[in-house]
Amino acid sequence: MSGSDRTAGERTTNPPVRRPADWDAERLRSLAAEYGTPLYVLDPDRVRQNCERLLGAFPDATVDYAVKANTTRTVLETVEQAGLGAECASAGEVRRALDAGFPAERVRYTAVNPPAADLDAVVDWWREGGDGLTVTVGARDALDALAERGYDGRLCVRVNPGVGAGHHEKVTTGDAPQFGVPFDRADEVCTAADDVGEFVGLHAHVGSGVSGEDLSAHEVLVARMAMLADELDPAPEFVSVGGGLGVPYSRDEPPLDLESVADATRDAFDCDARLAVEPGRYVVADAGILLTEATTVKETEETVVVGVDAGMTTLLRPALYDAYHEIRSLSGTVDGDDRHARDPTLCLVAGPVCETADVLGEERVLPAPERGDLLTVGTTGAYGYEMASTYNSRPRPAVVTLDGETVARRETLADLTRLEADGDDDGTRGADTRTADTRGDDA
Repeated sequence: MSGSDRTAGERTTNPPVRRPADWDAERLRSLAAEYGTPLYVLDPDRVRQNCERLLGAFPDATVDYAVKANTTRTVLETVEQAGLGAECASAGEVRRALDAGFPAERVRYTAVNPPAADLDAVVDWWREGGDGLTVTVGARDALDALAERGYDGRLCVRVNPGVGAGHHEKVTTGDAPQFGVPFDRADEVCTAADDVGEFVGLHAHVGSGVSGEDLSAHEVLVARMAMLADELDPAPEFVSVGGGLGVPYSRDEPPLDLESVADATRDAFDCDARLAVEPGRYVVADAGILLTEATTVKETEETVVVGVDAGMTTLLRPALYDAYHEIRSLSGTVDGDDRHARDPTLCLVAGPVCETADVLGEERVLPAPERGDLLTVGTTGAYGYEMASTYNSRPRPAVVTLDGETVARRETLADLTRLEADGDDDGTRGADTRTADTRGDDA
């Protein structure tokens, strides 16, 4: 049943977040043996289920996927087939969404201080048959830049509502000055947008990873945006109140009650425009897991250090946000019935980068670790592979589905130096921003 076929009175199942222990251990071991580590594993079925829950919770709203959470072709195709739209933060994400099959009318480009090259590309694609595309602007300058390029299509205005929340100060956007036009100037910018093209929507976003007490800030944002929408002339078709739905990464965090969030959003949204939401993390976070192998085990006075082949270049969130990801060993058991189970040991799990920040987890209880152990790092489907880097000249890991389909092959050192090797050309080689589908390549 699609979201449009449901009524707000119907309740949808909101299962607990998928933890490392919920994945098939034997299957994960098999994938690690076949493709090596570090390795990201994605489950498209879980992505599809999460999309269905969102459509069920917001039956009368437009649900767009925040593409930046995970841009792999497999995820995008799964999300598109589920019926969600695509909310894109860059020209590259717009291209990926279009290439994955999203029709232009279900794609929205939310430009934050957009580079000229991004605007050039998006306007070109709009001219080439993407006239249903919607561009969101967060500054008057962006409107002028679009007008200079001849864009007169659908326009949405991002507003700074003066209220923010999120799991970390670095992802609290609703009250940060770089995001959106000031609330008291929204009217004039919306009028200007209608002069440049067709003003169709408002947008605001409180922050990322919102849950628990932070939901009150989300409700305030929704109410403010609804009030603004009713005051505008012309009135917007839709009001996007962002995404940012939190995922409880730790077992100690209460699960997100999606139905209650949806009800509270509807209650606060008192206007005639269509409600739009744009979750990203909720769609993919627990649809992904990271596999890594222990490379060294070292006992110290403070702890037992487990060195692994995944680090901040593989999964940046712990170093950047002090984020928690559950870690589980697949090479022993702490509380099982195995007579040869290893003793539970307090460990520090660290990566191969020579920086103190390169820690995936502190004070984690694992079966007494040994070199060669296979560890899983949970809920890494969102902002895991997406934020991976080649710092220290470390190639990015492979990504495969739970069924063993290659989503992205493992990078090689040759991949890392290819642009340097091509340095004698005119700089245009490989400039096409269209993304290649590498799923058929070997990992």
